[in-house]
Amino acid sequence: MSDIIRRDPRAEWIARNRLHPLHAAMQPAQHSWMGPNGIIRKNLHGIGFIGPNGIKRIDRSGAQQGGAVKRSAAVEVQLPLHQVPAPAFYISVVPDMVGGRLSSHDRDLLGLAHQLAGKDGAVLAVVFGEHKENAFATAGVDRLLVLEGEQFSGYAPEQRVQGLRAVDNQFNPRHWLLPDSRSGGGELGRRFAAALGERPATRVWQVKDQECIGRAGAGLQDLARPIARLILAAAECAEPVSETRHEALSVELSTSVARSLSRIEDLGAVAVDPAAIPMAEAEFIFSGGNGVKDWALFHETAAALGATEGASRVAVDDGFMARDRQVGASGTWVTARVYVAVGISGAIQHLQGIGACDKVVAINLDPGCDMIKRADLSVIGESAEILQALIAAVAAYRNEAKRDAA
Repeated sequence: MSDIIRRDPRAEWIARNRLHPLHAAMQPAQHSWMGPNGIIRKNLHGIGFIGPNGIKRIDRSGAQQGGAVKRSAAVEVQLPLHQVPAPAFYISVVPDMVGGRLSSHDRDLLGLAHQLAGKDGAVLAVVFGEHKENAFATAGVDRLLVLEGEQFSGYAPEQRVQGLRAVDNQFNPRHWLLPDSRSGGGELGRRFAAALGERPATRVWQVKDQECIGRAGAGLQDLARPIARLILAAAECAEPVSETRHEALSVELSTSVARSLSRIEDLGAVAVDPAAIPMAEAEFIFSGGNGVKDWALFHETAAALGATEGASRVAVDDGFMARDRQVGASGTWVTARVYVAVGISGAIQHLQGIGACDKVVAINLDPGCDMIKRADLSVIGESAEILQALIAAVAAYRNEAKRDAA
């Protein structure tokens, strides 16, 4: 059995958030303290633990009192389980699932669906094709329907609309929610609305008192209308689910989706130069800072990874990168799926600029810098050595993929 201690970023966030309902349970019990007269006081009621039979036990080894035997165990939070055994109705959500995973926009959409479902309804997530997501339960999904098949792969809006119509006929959801995004949800939602004969509520940023409030007039005005059956919601339309975990039970269609002759042929993705992608739209950003000493190696690594290059303000001021490559509150706010920070200590302006990134990887010599604390994965060491090893690993992976394809 492995003794590796795993960090739980969510538990650490709850321990810092005083407004979270589980905050008090995350605080360590104070067993001893120094009184005003300098005498150490002990809380006898706080020593020990409750055993499996309900009897209080005291560990004399010193582990309970912080002795040398104690290890820094990871904190685990067990969220309350939300179950809907016999839902009165369904709220269907069709997430974008960019890269096979839930985006922040998708999680906001599931949060809105959870609000509309209440206690009696269930959130039904409809996903096309294979996915890599394993956190549907903590995102607020009560029922999961995966529509598999080659007809749904790639750009196939006509086939997907036909699949959604089959779901609508079987489950008859009270509301349909799709992200009003450029990743496919906006187009699919409008096509689906035309197929159903529904008038969708678009660019919705709030649902309140049976009304949908959406953006209008180039985003300068709010348009309120009665709540629609089909809602195309904008990002941050609701708070994502964070206080409950759901069953995410798998369901299937009772009938198969018939193939239809598509009028659209998917010719595959068009190769795009990562340097030509605007920073605000880049999905994979490789960013360098003051800790980068070999910029030629940095550019080589970015090219090997196929990433869009970014930089900190210090690197831009020193002339190593162009001004339009600056990331941060004083540069460009980015929403990348993966953000790699090489030699960036993590000034507050830079951390603000990457606040919406899904995964942050930090490469730095200082294990105590703010970027390391923010990162989901940290690599401590000299950047040049790590980048060389990364280039070699990418080359080996591609060579192996070519051999397998041959």
